[in-house]
Amino acid sequence: MNLLRKKTDHELIQDFQDGDLYALETLVLRHKDKMYTSILFLVKDKYLAEDIFQDVLIKIIDTIRSGRYTEEGKFLPWAMRIAHNLCVDHFRKVKRTPAIKTSDDRDIFEVINFTEDGADQKMMKRQSYDRVRQMLDLLPDDQREVIILRHYADMSFKEIASLTNCSINTALGRMRYGLINLRKMMMQKKIAL
Repeated sequence: MNLLRKKTDHELIQDFQDGDLYALETLVLRHKDKMYTSILFLVKDKYLAEDIFQDVLIKIIDTIRSGRYTEEGKFLPWAMRIAHNLCVDHFRKVKRTPAIKTSDDRDIFEVINFTEDGADQKMMKRQSYDRVRQMLDLLPDDQREVIILRHYADMSFKEIASLTNCSINTALGRMRYGLINLRKMMMQKKIAL
């Protein structure tokens, strides 16, 4: 297993195609935090993020097994594109699905209060994490998306531009304005991280 950790993504993919399941496990463990966190910040729901993350893994496995994977040396950007597309697909589907409303015209999921007091939930609710997440949620979608992809998925601006179908300058501009807006919010709320 230690030998697998030293291999490149491309080598791990080759090993998996040759039948080594531990190679796939190593590859997934190497990148799961970046992929899951990016999905979570985009969909803002832990359980939905877990479902989408599993769908991403299934697509990755199916593509590699069928021999259709061609992104040599660029596994993470390819996997992030799959994750991004599945998030977009989810929002398209939700947009077409009518919301269930209460008698006072509120969404039913705003009324139902789901709580979970598990250890993992407590760990995720650290104060600084929550503050950053709340402020990110207040940003316009395009700015929030670029910041998440850059800081949480560790993607380059070239990769972000390709993923979001915009120019590199547009991605840079969205990042700049997003960071300016975050700083303004921090100053207004007197938040120091």
